[in-house]
Amino acid sequence: MAEPVPEFAPFEATIERLGARGDGIARHGDAILHVPGALPGETVRVFRDEGSRALCDGDDAIRVASPERIAPFCPVHGRCGGCVAQHMAPELYAAWKRGLLEHALSRAGLETEVAPLVPAAGAGRRRLTFHAMRGDDGVLRVGFMAARSHDLVAIDHCPVAELGLAGAPQIAHFLAERYLAEQSAVACDIHVTSSLNGLDIDLRGGRSGASGPSAGLRRRLITLADACDLARLSVAGETLVMRRPPLQQMGQAAVLPPAGGFLQASALGEAVLAGHVRDALRAQRASGATKKKRKPVRRIAELFAGCGAFTLRLAEDFAMHAVEADAGALAALDRAARETPGLKPVSHERRDLFRRPLLAPELGAFDAVVLDPPRAGCEAQTRQLARAQVPLVIYVSCDPVTLARDAALLVAAGYHLETVIPIDQFAMTAHLECVAVLRK
Repeated sequence: MAEPVPEFAPFEATIERLGARGDGIARHGDAILHVPGALPGETVRVFRDEGSRALCDGDDAIRVASPERIAPFCPVHGRCGGCVAQHMAPELYAAWKRGLLEHALSRAGLETEVAPLVPAAGAGRRRLTFHAMRGDDGVLRVGFMAARSHDLVAIDHCPVAELGLAGAPQIAHFLAERYLAEQSAVACDIHVTSSLNGLDIDLRGGRSGASGPSAGLRRRLITLADACDLARLSVAGETLVMRRPPLQQMGQAAVLPPAGGFLQASALGEAVLAGHVRDALRAQRASGATKKKRKPVRRIAELFAGCGAFTLRLAEDFAMHAVEADAGALAALDRAARETPGLKPVSHERRDLFRRPLLAPELGAFDAVVLDPPRAGCEAQTRQLARAQVPLVIYVSCDPVTLARDAALLVAAGYHLETVIPIDQFAMTAHLECVAVLRK
């Protein structure tokens, strides 16, 4: 056993593996330490920070480097709280990312095929959230939050973003300067989305209050939107001006999402997720045509449907029923469905599935159910699915842990977890999308 080390005194540690956040995991005495930026097999000189966290002791802290260490492509990697894995070689990165899913399934007692990691970042992130903060020196800084900190890392570009967001940091600074100055506020968030017709920006925070910005500030922000050639500018989801509709392509449909509404992080990631869902549904339909005992797939429910990223694509082949709590998202879905020729029937229902999940008798009307819940998963809805015994459940998740928890409920009710596909939409981060296929 290693000798006790005085608190904050530097010491050397050998990294055994990667943790869930991409940290290197080491042992020192009886302690398990998390070392940001360290890789398996490396010997690193560190000092204890707090709890189980250890920090590298200076720029030359890596005494023995891993052959799988590569140079990050972003100058603020390691300080910015976004990417955590730019220093990993591709093989190590893919194994770590896929391992997040394997570990979550194993802990839930689930055994199934885990497919290889599917790259899905595409041209990059189409959505960025900038934080604006005026310091004690009066200088306004705009950027991303630092790793595990409330500090701000100022940036002038983000290399994991779409080219359409190239000028977004400068525009965010421009808008935040006026927005905060008019309200004598010190901080706000600027949500920027790349669309088919330009940037779609939603401002949040400040001191607008329940009534939103003043009439004078509204006029000045509209003028700035014109100067920046924005497609749309909104404050806390309320549109101030829409100079062009900030459309998003979802299969054959062009969708106008609500201001400040949710979208998948990348256009390719959304298409890849939807493609795997559609493949599972088509396979079920094909097997239903050849097996007399298997119910044919005719009508599908998508729960947590958002503004239609999956529903509208699937409606090219199947009749769909979309269930979503957000009225703006549901209205966008409905409008796109009505304006897109050639789709199968699309019905919709506004419903908070956390407070009022679809019950087993209601679910019995469907041949398959597609789920795409938030990070917290949907335990209450899953329990109703387990009772309903819908022939096919396709669960799209952005959190392997809650996916495994909910899938275990279905497996206990007699479902077979056929496969789980890890999809790397959030490249270089610890976030992982998955598509799980469960059949009766």
